[in-house]
Amino acid sequence: MQVNTRAALGQLSDMDIRLLRVFKTVADCGGMTAAELELNIGTSTVSRHIKDLETRLGLSLCRRGRAGFALTPEGEQIYAETLQLLAGVDAFRSRVDEIHQRMGGELHLAVFDKTASNPQAHIGEAIALFAAQAPGVSLHLHVAPLNVIERGVLDGQFQMGIIPGHRASTALAYDELFTEKMFLYCGQAHPLFVASAAQEPADWRALDPYPFAGLGYHSPNMELTQQVRLSRQATGYDQESIATLILSGRFLGFLPDHYAADFVQRARMRALRSQVFGYQCSFFGILRASPQPARVTLALQACLRQAHAMNAPTGSATN
Repeated sequence: MQVNTRAALGQLSDMDIRLLRVFKTVADCGGMTAAELELNIGTSTVSRHIKDLETRLGLSLCRRGRAGFALTPEGEQIYAETLQLLAGVDAFRSRVDEIHQRMGGELHLAVFDKTASNPQAHIGEAIALFAAQAPGVSLHLHVAPLNVIERGVLDGQFQMGIIPGHRASTALAYDELFTEKMFLYCGQAHPLFVASAAQEPADWRALDPYPFAGLGYHSPNMELTQQVRLSRQATGYDQESIATLILSGRFLGFLPDHYAADFVQRARMRALRSQVFGYQCSFFGILRASPQPARVTLALQACLRQAHAMNAPTGSATN
C-alpha cells in the first residue's frame, strides 16, 4: 500500500469532481480504451486525467499494462467513495432544481434484465410519460442483477429500480407494477427434449437426475430452487446466461415465458409440464424509504404507476 505523508486533501474543486467522474467511467468500462468512446476524448487524455487525479490524491488508483486494467485496493476504496460523492452531487442538483420548481439534472433507473419483451411490462410507456413531463431531465437506464439494483438504490447510485419481488427490506419502498411467468425449459440437445408427455418428469422429485442451472444471488429463482431442492450444478447471473446454459443441452433452467418464446418457436428449447414446473413473480418499483426522494424521482414513480394502471388486465390493478 502506498503511504503518503502529505497534508490532507483539503477542499474539493470542480476539477476534482470532473476527474472523479472520469475515474468512475474508466472503472465502469474496465479500462481507458473502453472509456475513450464513453467520454468522447482520446485515450492519452483519459490517461492524463487519471494521472492528475492520482497526483491530487497522492494514491495509485489503477494498474494498466500488458496484464490488463485493474483497480488497486486504494482505487477500489476511492471508487466506492466516488459513487457516494457523485450521488450526493446529483441529489443536491435535483434539490436546487426543485427550489426553482423545475425538474432537471440526471435520473438513474435500473431495471432487471429481459423485461422489454414482457407484454405485462410498460416501462417504455412510463418513460414516454416522464419525458413529456420532465424534458430537462437526462435519464440513464441501467440493466443489472437484482442484488446490484437493490444495493445501488440504497447507496444512491440509482434513484429507482425495478426488480422481481423476493425478501422485502424495510430500507426500501415498494410499488407492485406487473407480473411475469417463469417456466422450466430444456434445450434441443437435452434428453428430455424428445420425451413424450408420459415420459416427462411428473413432479419435482422426478427432476433429481437432471442438472439444473440457477441464478447465483437471492431471487425468486433461488428461493424456489432451495425450496424444492433442485440439483444446481451451474450458475448464471442474468437471464441470458441461464438461456445459454439451457441451450447447451446439459442443464434445465427457469426462464420468463416471453423471453423463451423465440427459442421455443425455433425448436431450440421447450417447456416441461408448465402446469407443474412454473411459477409467477411480481415486479416492483423500488425507492429508498428515506430520506424523501427528490421530486423528479417521485414523478417517474407516478409515471410508472400510471402506465401500468392504464394497461392492467381487466379486473386487476397494481398496488
